[in-house]
Amino acid sequence: MRGTNIKIVLQYDGTRYDGWQKQGNTDRTIQGRLERILERMTGQPVEVYGSGRTDAGVHALRQTANFYLPPDSQGKEWTPEAARDALNRYLPEDIAVLEADHVPERFHSRLHAVSKTYLYRIETAKRADVFQRKYVYILGRTLDADAMERAALFLAGRHDFRGFSSLKRTRKSTVRTLDLPEIRTEKSRVELRFTGDGFLYHMVRIMAGTLIEAGLHERSAESVREVLESGDRSLAGFTAPPQGLFLADVRY
Repeated sequence: MRGTNIKIVLQYDGTRYDGWQKQGNTDRTIQGRLERILERMTGQPVEVYGSGRTDAGVHALRQTANFYLPPDSQGKEWTPEAARDALNRYLPEDIAVLEADHVPERFHSRLHAVSKTYLYRIETAKRADVFQRKYVYILGRTLDADAMERAALFLAGRHDFRGFSSLKRTRKSTVRTLDLPEIRTEKSRVELRFTGDGFLYHMVRIMAGTLIEAGLHERSAESVREVLESGDRSLAGFTAPPQGLFLADVRY
């Protein structure tokens, strides 16, 4: 046994980070920050397993991760509460652990996830609230929500989403199952909600860009079906900017 397996739910403002996954050319990643603090807590390297990667500039309302903590210097197992409090004591203000729990030894945050929900927020007014500018895509143009909903109908179900991914080549399956995307409007704000059993590289941002183009009457709803059938990335919409995207929830 590698130690006590602890699952955490955390949130973070991704504005100043280079994404979730640790990288050799930067120390500004969420995973990297967590692992450095855990090593300080335990005196040995601790690997953190996230439910999935978020890109540079992308935020999380409820990201899930797990890690194995060895006994402390007195041979006692860490309690989830102690691990949570120690992490929050040393984490910067833009990362916070909301919950911590014991989980079975074989639990893995990514492999055992059954669905994820992402939110994409768009501001259609010319100017956004100054205090929200890092957390919304300022489009500054009116969107036709009905046209977006018609386009979204084609995304629902089980499809090959290769055309909605920035992956150049992959041996892994690009087939995913997506719930009907939700489109909500409140005053000048439009929020897109995507829930599925998994997402490809840039998939949510490309779907968001495609639905935005439909809402601007720059593409037809039927063009979404063409992207799915062809698998051609060039037929899909633009990759929407990262600051409007939030990982909202992970379900097990």
